[in-house]
Amino acid sequence: MVANMAEETEKPARDIPIGLVGSMSMITVVYCLMALALTMMVKYSEIDPNAAYSVAFSQIGMKWAKYLVGICALKGMTTSLLVGSLGQARYTTQIARSHMIPPWFALVHPKTGTPINATLLVTILSAVISFFTSLDVLSSVFSFATLFIFMLVAVALLVRRYYVKDVTPESGLLKFLGFLFLIVASSVGVSALWNAGVRGWIGYAGTGVIWFIGTLGLAFLPKYRVPKVWGVPLVPWLPSFSIAMNLFLIGSLGYVAFLRFIICTTVMLLYYVFVGLHATYDVAHQPMEEAKFEGES
Repeated sequence: MVANMAEETEKPARDIPIGLVGSMSMITVVYCLMALALTMMVKYSEIDPNAAYSVAFSQIGMKWAKYLVGICALKGMTTSLLVGSLGQARYTTQIARSHMIPPWFALVHPKTGTPINATLLVTILSAVISFFTSLDVLSSVFSFATLFIFMLVAVALLVRRYYVKDVTPESGLLKFLGFLFLIVASSVGVSALWNAGVRGWIGYAGTGVIWFIGTLGLAFLPKYRVPKVWGVPLVPWLPSFSIAMNLFLIGSLGYVAFLRFIICTTVMLLYYVFVGLHATYDVAHQPMEEAKFEGES
């Protein structure tokens, strides 16, 4: 949600990093404290995965607390749904501005300054889909898509740092692509070994060495773009580790999640090829006066 609010902040270069790092730091601390409290109440092997805190409070004689946990959980889920709609509506607005979906969804309310049409679209569509779909289907598809996007963001960060059009030499680009391939291939290898039930250290050591060589190779390549205000630290080590971690988690989702993700991606690619590609091309090449008039309307 914080990342999608850049257009509505006064100083996004300053405010967005503070919001991201601050919120994630607070959430991490709270989650660690919650886990500590839970394991101090009951032994970790006795934790109920379906209702951890409610059962834990009941086991220590505080049965009244399970109702408080239920109320707080309901409030937390409601907040998460609202925050999800808030963020989703913002980049749905950007999609509508490119005409990949009807531009009517990009209109902003004159009083509140919020994308009301995009918000209604996201909220109603999400409610309909969730009403007719089981939770395991939605969770597997959304988890796969989220992890895949995070992995692509890490790749895009490396591309942005090491490649600048008409500046990066061809030899440098080939080296970059080679090292990036080693990182991705070794990460996929670790995930494949783990899900195949291999527990010996030889396979993991081999893929780990390949990952290290790929990352170390990127570390010795010159960077052709340096951020002016805010930049991700420890490049390429941090994004390389992000690629490995996200691919490992993707591999743990199972065969059905892969199948569902492939089907959804195929449908979206077909829509983009036959509809979205032409719409975005027309918008990009329309006369400046027409674009300005459309933006004002």
